Amino acid sequence: MGNEERLMGNEERFETVSTHRPGEKVLRKKRQPKRRLRIAPNIPEVFKFLKVIVTETPFVPMVALLTVLWLLFSTVFYYVEHGASGTEITDYSHALWWGVVAMTTMGTTHIPVSGAGQIVGGIWAVLGAIIFYGAIIASVTTYFARRREGRVKQIISTVTYNMERLEHLSSPELELLKETTVRLIDTELQKHKERDLQ
Repeated sequence: MGNEERLMGNEERFETVSTHRPGEKVLRKKRQPKRRLRIAPNIPEVFKFLKVIVTETPFVPMVALLTVLWLLFSTVFYYVEHGASGTEITDYSHALWWGVVAMTTMGTTHIPVSGAGQIVGGIWAVLGAIIFYGAIIASVTTYFARRREGRVKQIISTVTYNMERLEHLSSPELELLKETTVRLIDTELQKHKERDLQ
């Protein structure tokens, strides 16, 4: 088979370029169209991203824990500081605001004046920052680590996750889990048989 015949079979990958001499045929690899930035977000991809964040990362449980602890520490801080002389915490909304800025390490003018307020404030500042930033870092790390997994590993981790919560699955979900598991095992058995034959 000549070069020209081989090139003719691959014409969908090549484009014709004008030549300088008559009778010559010059081909070059087709250029991929330039990707452009989107002005508006790709809505289905945003929903996929949110679904992964909610279902496959520790973000939701960490936010729930953080919210409960924030309300608890803000309430304790309010009751400890409310009656102290020279305090800037005059109502519960100030205590809630203090709880947010202490957790995010943003800094606040509401400085605890009582000894108990300083202890509560110190514990919350450290604990809140650890949970707040830990939730963000853990979720982002899990998200990108999950994306780097191969398709088969993602399916296997999904099957493993669902095996741990069998009693919560509906009948159609159990059927799908069974079919997926059988298909995975059959595929692996086939690979083993092919390796054994070699």
